[in-house]
Amino acid sequence: MEDIDNKDKHLLLLLQKNSREQLKILARQIGLSIDSTKKRIEKLKQKGIIAKFGAFIDPKAVGYDLVANVQIKLHNISEEELAKFTSYLKAHNNVTTLITTLGDFDITCVLIAKNTGEMDSLFREIRQKFKNLIADWKSVINLNVYKFEEYNL
Repeated sequence: MEDIDNKDKHLLLLLQKNSREQLKILARQIGLSIDSTKKRIEKLKQKGIIAKFGAFIDPKAVGYDLVANVQIKLHNISEEELAKFTSYLKAHNNVTTLITTLGDFDITCVLIAKNTGEMDSLFREIRQKFKNLIADWKSVINLNVYKFEEYNL
């Protein structure tokens, strides 16, 4: 773990709650000047501790009523085949998350769809296109998100 002190940890917790918070408010809450706070944020970005700033979008609020977690087990494939598969999924508009994993499955991804018909088509599209690579496929539909990407440091 990178060397971060308690002020960095506090800053990270505040940024998780609102990454668009004004520097003067962040500085006041961690007990530093605005310049020192800005430098800390830049340092955390340079170290890769802050990977990016963003917003959590509720898929249902933008018309995607179905969210599925999909675990995919692959046959013994080459690096080239894996790169082609992951590139395809990364570029797909309905794939919101893509993670390689260690365990019973090789890849976990999150797919969004407007309805069951679209989700079914999406599943069949990916499975058919990569039928020679996919050994197993397990999916579950997400109902509610109670916590997402929050780290208590």
